[in-house]
Amino acid sequence: MELKFTEAYKKNINNHTAIREGRCLQAQFPSVLTEIEENDRLAGRTNWGWVGFSPHNAPPGAAYGYFCHEQKIIELIERGNIPVEQRHGVHEMIHFWKRENTKAKVEAAFTDKMKPVLFSDEIVSLPYNFKPMVAQPIYRMAGVFVDYERLLNLGIPGLISEVTEKRDKAKKEGGDHQLFEGMLIALDVFVDSCHHYQKQALEKARATTDTKRASELYRLAEVLEKNATSKPETFYEALQLSWLYTLMCGSLELGRMDVFLGDFYVHDVDNGIITEAEALSLMHSIWKLIIDLFRDVDGRIIIGGKGRRNEKNADRLALLILKTMQTYGKDILPQLTLRFYEGMNPELMKKSLGLIADGFTFPLLYNDDVLVPGVAQSHDVPIEEAEQYMPLGCGEIVLDHMGFGTPSGSLNVLKALDITLRDGLDNITGKRLGLPTGDFRDFKTFDEFLSAFKKQLTFFIEILADHEELEYVETGKQSPYLYLSMLYDDCMERGKGIFSGGIRYLGGSLESFGSVNAADSVTAIKYAVYDKKLISAERLLEALDNNFIGYEKEQKILMDAPKYGNDDAYADEIMVQLHDFTCNTIRDQRDRTNLDWYLNVLINNKQNTILGRWVGATADGRKAGGAMANGNTPSGGNDKKGITALINSLVKPSQTNHAGTVQNMRFGYEFIANNSDKFESILDTYFKKGGPQAMITVINKGDLEKALVEPEKYKDVFVRIGGFSARYIDLPRDVQLEILSRKTY
Repeated sequence: MELKFTEAYKKNINNHTAIREGRCLQAQFPSVLTEIEENDRLAGRTNWGWVGFSPHNAPPGAAYGYFCHEQKIIELIERGNIPVEQRHGVHEMIHFWKRENTKAKVEAAFTDKMKPVLFSDEIVSLPYNFKPMVAQPIYRMAGVFVDYERLLNLGIPGLISEVTEKRDKAKKEGGDHQLFEGMLIALDVFVDSCHHYQKQALEKARATTDTKRASELYRLAEVLEKNATSKPETFYEALQLSWLYTLMCGSLELGRMDVFLGDFYVHDVDNGIITEAEALSLMHSIWKLIIDLFRDVDGRIIIGGKGRRNEKNADRLALLILKTMQTYGKDILPQLTLRFYEGMNPELMKKSLGLIADGFTFPLLYNDDVLVPGVAQSHDVPIEEAEQYMPLGCGEIVLDHMGFGTPSGSLNVLKALDITLRDGLDNITGKRLGLPTGDFRDFKTFDEFLSAFKKQLTFFIEILADHEELEYVETGKQSPYLYLSMLYDDCMERGKGIFSGGIRYLGGSLESFGSVNAADSVTAIKYAVYDKKLISAERLLEALDNNFIGYEKEQKILMDAPKYGNDDAYADEIMVQLHDFTCNTIRDQRDRTNLDWYLNVLINNKQNTILGRWVGATADGRKAGGAMANGNTPSGGNDKKGITALINSLVKPSQTNHAGTVQNMRFGYEFIANNSDKFESILDTYFKKGGPQAMITVINKGDLEKALVEPEKYKDVFVRIGGFSARYIDLPRDVQLEILSRKTY
């Protein structure tokens, strides 16, 4: 497939990018679609291969546009797994894609300002010995939420008719008719893929001696035939069509499933076309497919919330989705998300809290009463569009099929503070990483020091914003992303690809890590160096440079300084000030770029631990290499005044100037079992005070400690990391220890 794909690209290298993409899709599908497996009720599995095209695919690894996993291919060559007669062609293919892949095209366009600052290795695959950094580009087009309602209302034949009309109109009016020609090729590929699976289902049905399984496979073949030739009329047909389109367009998110499938489900159940048990069986199948094919940070299914059409029908399917999770059992996916608001069907929250109390790490809870107005303000969109906000991946927020905002940059806020204390130099390598903002020992006032830190942050934020814009520009030059452009608002009407001026809102987001530690460090510096004068600037630097060895007294002073998470005005005010500065500076980048929005996301995906490895000792008392705080929550053990104080701190940072923040809370089984009313009251208070979101783990801390000693006995212990869930025993040891350090209430 890889060689065939490469040949298709070469043959069409000078053709219109839509034609080239269409021909490459013909080479890619159905080759990467793998077999229907035993007990699958839905068709659609993938093995993407090592060369191909996708915005951001599932394993074998993150892809971006035209991709080539060079190292994986080299490993195959070294192991002798490439046939001798193909070796020359494979070597030639590697050399070709080295300059032609989409990521290489972006890096070739780096400005002189970007080159010394942005490292080219992806953050998601950082080895332990990777050099320290502050800013990191990420190459992906993540957070795909296509217009499933449009897909299901039109079906593939309806889309073909609409694209054909647009093509003919473009030809008449001198528009870009070849864009639509490419779309028609892509739709033909989709129809061929339906028939590919239809044939496979029939062959498997004839081969099995299990009459029940044969009946299921014959029914699946009928559904696939309908998907190819007409718009869906049943819940089964709609579910199959939306799943296969999700895979082939390269999305890793399922979106507001209760909305786009709710009417189908209710119609079929009420008219005896399907039973609830049969619908549940189909939902179990999609659950298994998501778990098998997607990564731990993906697979968002969103239920509830404002802005739903036909809410009663949506609620009925939402309850079935919650039952699916309950009956399927605990796992790390899908990332089931409940959006809720005052006045919504209370049964959804009741069922959700029941699952959480039973030790499920889902659903994630999102408060629409806070987030809808917050999204309207941060994204600068009307309230009715903000009602269609979609959390993705680790918690970043975009707008359903009208706004794209891939998180394509990472900012280590604590590392930026680290180098600010040393005039822009890295204390690990001694090399310059940032601006020369002055020697910490020369700052006479706290405001001088804080101003230097803000200047350093602004420098990196501007570079990452410029990179986000550049990534879109170069991406748009390479390909129109046909499957996305057909189902994102305004692309077909404007006759442009999604990243070339077609989409209604093209935004971006910047993942930031270490903000809480940075705020606590700034607080400790203000408290101990400037206000109380307990430590001199020179003595503080000596303590940090020596990782507090021989400076235990200074470390204790810093650790005893006020900390965020205890409803302490001294610490929380600095946290809010740093939060507002960082978020507002990132948001204001839309004024110097062509992005419709560029927003901070305070999330976590293990990077608080991984990136912490390359930050030296810090002024909050943390030792070199230690994990940073998780998302927007306090560093492990720093919240010492109880849950009420924690909640009071969590709600202080603004929810109107960013695109998502992670709030992790952990409660013990005994507390939930004996204080269920109190647990619900705590959450209710948190949300009414302005809490935007909660990711809750219910587990005994003792179980985590035992799992470190006897992991084989604790295979079913699941924890919330931040932006995703994981089996505790599967995590790296330092990540396990960071989770263990968190407060259990």
